[in-house]
Amino acid sequence: MTGLKFTKMHGLGNNYIYVNLFEERLREEELADLAVRVSNVNTGIGSDGMILIGPSERADFRMRVFNNDGSEAKNCGNGLRMVAKYVYDRGLTDKDQFQIETLGGLVEAKIQTGSDGKVEEVTVDMGPPRLLKKDLPMLGDPESKTISETIDVDGVPYTITAVSMGNPHAVIFVDDITQVDVAAVGPAIEFHPLFPERVNVEFIQVVGRGEIIFRVWERGSGITQACGTGACAAAVAGILNARLDRKVLVHLLGGDLVIEWKEDGHVYMTGPAEYVCDGVYYG
Repeated sequence: MTGLKFTKMHGLGNNYIYVNLFEERLREEELADLAVRVSNVNTGIGSDGMILIGPSERADFRMRVFNNDGSEAKNCGNGLRMVAKYVYDRGLTDKDQFQIETLGGLVEAKIQTGSDGKVEEVTVDMGPPRLLKKDLPMLGDPESKTISETIDVDGVPYTITAVSMGNPHAVIFVDDITQVDVAAVGPAIEFHPLFPERVNVEFIQVVGRGEIIFRVWERGSGITQACGTGACAAAVAGILNARLDRKVLVHLLGGDLVIEWKEDGHVYMTGPAEYVCDGVYYG
């Protein structure tokens, strides 16, 4: 039986199974089911999902992201950093700056190497945030924005700011992150009727104008250790609500990211990238 070669990587604990489509061949109709199977912690490899690295007609590389429920995501900030590390370390490019195509658009990655020549840190230009309801999408006036807007969730009011970073996010500011039941509130908002394609949900405690504590419920994956696009959305939401300065240190469960919304309108994310293991999957 021929197995599927894979690499497991993580960005601040947000872990995925990576498949190199320059070497492996997969059928489109099997991708969703395969993502579910490899992600299963009991009968598969165990992960937050599966990411495919392949050729692109529009950029240097193409990244496709499948959540552990089989749904396909438009973008993944931590995944972008891992893809950048993989393609450089494995000799698929010798550039230190290159473009990656995602369902959410094109992004640019810049790598920083250590003394061993391997990638230690990656800065990703996530592009400008998209704030209109039609960009998420979200019900309501498609040309309007959702900044500090209160919605009803099972009879409880929550004030959200909605931001798309290629995928949709509902950001909620809280006084004490430890008092939030992410596992209960997260899915209630993910599947809220206002979001016809569901939504990622972030809970944010502001420590100072340049620092926040971050927890996330990811659409299709649940609670994860980190979410790069969510960290970007959280920083943007904090700036829009005059709570944060333009450069923010984000404390996630798995570690820290630095997010900067620069004057050029683009959001830049900087953080580490790590290997877990290589293997062959026979499931």
